[in-house]
Amino acid sequence: MLEKLVNITPGEYVQHHLQHLTFDLKTFKIGGSGFWVINLDSLVVSTILGFAIVLLLWRISAKASNGIPGKLQNLVEIVCSFVQKSVKESYHGDSSLLFSIALVIFLWVLSMNIMDLLPVDLIPHVLSWFHVKYFKILPTADPNVTFAMAITIFSLTVFYNIKVKGWSLIKQIFTHPFGPWLMPINILFCLVEEIVKPLSLALRLFGNMFAGELIFILIGLLPWWSQWLPGSIWAIFHILVIAIQAFIFMMLAIVYLSMAHDKH
Repeated sequence: MLEKLVNITPGEYVQHHLQHLTFDLKTFKIGGSGFWVINLDSLVVSTILGFAIVLLLWRISAKASNGIPGKLQNLVEIVCSFVQKSVKESYHGDSSLLFSIALVIFLWVLSMNIMDLLPVDLIPHVLSWFHVKYFKILPTADPNVTFAMAITIFSLTVFYNIKVKGWSLIKQIFTHPFGPWLMPINILFCLVEEIVKPLSLALRLFGNMFAGELIFILIGLLPWWSQWLPGSIWAIFHILVIAIQAFIFMMLAIVYLSMAHDKH
């Protein structure tokens, strides 16, 4: 592809594929680094996939029939039943929104993870025709994306903790698990427990997808005629990783929201 035509080194090839297409919010220009810079490729891909999921579900629901369902309708019904069963088995609250939240999380994370199955040189090569130098197609290999989703789930747990428990939440923070006499330790334990939730949620997804992406990039360093066997083997295995990571992210979100509804 493009990178190999200009005879760059393996290190430069890997580094090229790990660079994001950035946008500087201060200067409103492509490129740059710092706090006010966003990864434009992650934002564009995740947004397009999110709207595509909403549009697909809307079209299928609009054409749904009570008779024999079509293939897409049947697939969506299977996914919805699977998510609904997972929610019922793990969630102890009474919020009717959780099924929708869980379904969106699962489908959105799954669709973003699937981008890792595209050939690593395909999108950069196509965009090079439009003078775009960098573009990462895998949003979940960007910690900004995974942390944004994890912080959103964390914010929902805080909201439901306050809504469901009210003033008893303060008592729980001060007295659980060691009683009122060890209040400073209780508060410390509570802070650590809450901080670990979004960290583990974000880093687990990011770490697994980044590692999978890196292996595909390393396979891309091989001669084109020898890429098919290792690439196919890793792609087949990686399909399991893609689905499992989407499921784990959804299940942990359900568990955290369920814990927010539990009273000690």
